[in-house]
Amino acid sequence: MMIWSCNEDEWLKEEPLSFYTTENSYTTTVQFRQALNFLYDYLREMHWVNGDQTVVMYFGDLAYGGTDYPDQKFNNLDAFLTPTTYVSETYWDRAYISISNANTILNRIELTNQVSDDDKEIIKGEALFFRALWYNFLANLYGGVPITLEEESSPRRDYEKATRQSVYEQARSDLEEAIGLLPDIDDVSDGMVSLQAAQHLLTEVYISLENYTAAINTASAVINHPSMGLMTSRFGTRAEEPGDPYWDLFQYGNQNRESGNTESIMVFQYEYKNSGSDYSLDHPRFLLPFYWNLNVEAADGGEVLGFTDFTENKGGRGIGVMHPTDYFLYDIWGEDGTEDYRNSPYMIARDFKIDNPEAAGFGEWIIADGWLQERFELRHFYPFILKFSRTSNLPDDAYAKNTDGSIKTTALGEKVLAYSWGSLSANSSLKDEYFYRLAETYLLRAEAYLKNDQPDMALNDINALRDRANATPAQLSEIDIDYILDERMRELYFERFRLETLCRMGKLVERARDHSPIGYNVGDHQNLFPIPYSAIETNISVEIEQNPGY
Repeated sequence: MMIWSCNEDEWLKEEPLSFYTTENSYTTTVQFRQALNFLYDYLREMHWVNGDQTVVMYFGDLAYGGTDYPDQKFNNLDAFLTPTTYVSETYWDRAYISISNANTILNRIELTNQVSDDDKEIIKGEALFFRALWYNFLANLYGGVPITLEEESSPRRDYEKATRQSVYEQARSDLEEAIGLLPDIDDVSDGMVSLQAAQHLLTEVYISLENYTAAINTASAVINHPSMGLMTSRFGTRAEEPGDPYWDLFQYGNQNRESGNTESIMVFQYEYKNSGSDYSLDHPRFLLPFYWNLNVEAADGGEVLGFTDFTENKGGRGIGVMHPTDYFLYDIWGEDGTEDYRNSPYMIARDFKIDNPEAAGFGEWIIADGWLQERFELRHFYPFILKFSRTSNLPDDAYAKNTDGSIKTTALGEKVLAYSWGSLSANSSLKDEYFYRLAETYLLRAEAYLKNDQPDMALNDINALRDRANATPAQLSEIDIDYILDERMRELYFERFRLETLCRMGKLVERARDHSPIGYNVGDHQNLFPIPYSAIETNISVEIEQNPGY
């Protein structure tokens, strides 16, 4: 017995040498950075990979479905957004996975490790930012939700639902702490969280907490920063071409601050064929019309395709899933809307020439010359949102080639894009995209000013954007919360999740019914998302109350 006796606890203690555990994965700055990289990528993927659950986030008063119209799938929000359908669960799960990872980082950074004090501050600041971002997101969409701040070591079934106010307060607390830890925007690499990104988000949180003075102060800190400013002059990679400063903002290579863009606050990064960013924004595929399957009258009778291929000029290979509302396409721009840079043909192309030589109208405009048939108006041809497309200077292998290696073109000279199932080239934006930019900070401050009974100051912020866009200045008599929502639509269309903003303001039901052709399919209760049934069902020790109406 003396020979074989041992310390059982020590003998059975596992020391992993060839695989990762929580204990050995959070010891160096590189390892913590890898954990934070997951949070960056998870947020980027949610916005860029447009499954049905992402498509619906741009609906409300901004868009509706070009497929399954009028009453099926995401065109029927009352049936599509329920506790048992995947939309509510997708965003709930993504938020709590991110929060759980942020909690692990925040716990482990305080334990014994090899991270310097300076790096610890930045790592902690970024983790707090992400935790706050997701709690704000949850509160905006779901209202009151459970709050968890600790690293979980075992399954729990006893989460308690906090009030919406408490969730916003948690986001506020995290952001106020993060602001003391994060570096200035001048001191971070492109795409990284900065002090100004946290202040931008905190502005929205303060508005939700009805602390409008604090919201004005945080927004002003960003707007008045010496390195920040709206882009009012031509700049960047295509500044010598016809265009305008707003168009320049969305051209390849112009999103990051290193390009001279002082409007950029936080940018999702993309590099072509880089294994660290092997996907890009799907908006060209989902938002552009299904034009390459559009039939027109043939020269010899019958019908032929109006367009022989998907091309660079038309923005890529659209399939007509996200159809902008007429309210966005026409109503919000006003009588002189053609002068507004945000509504220019560079940004929203409303007509193209038929490029099929076999068509009766070859070389003529599909709309202006009357060749569009009514049955193709829903999905196949409507104004092209080119904001997210690279319409020039694509990588060489993104173009279709002739047998001699030259770039294939249509009969009208447009460059044809290469495409095979699963490829990036014709479906995606293939460039960096904004998450936060300064124009939204102005709009948040305008909202705070309006709610703080300072409509004249709100007017100034709105007109700062309208001046940059060459739009007619707004008048004080026009300024209300709906005007600000319209200006958000004009400035930020399809950049930000429209449903999140409308839910935050409690305006989804009203605005969808007023401005969307499928608004009648939105239920009275849908200013909030439903709590997923799976979250309620598995939390067996404490009842999580469902949101009203679901």
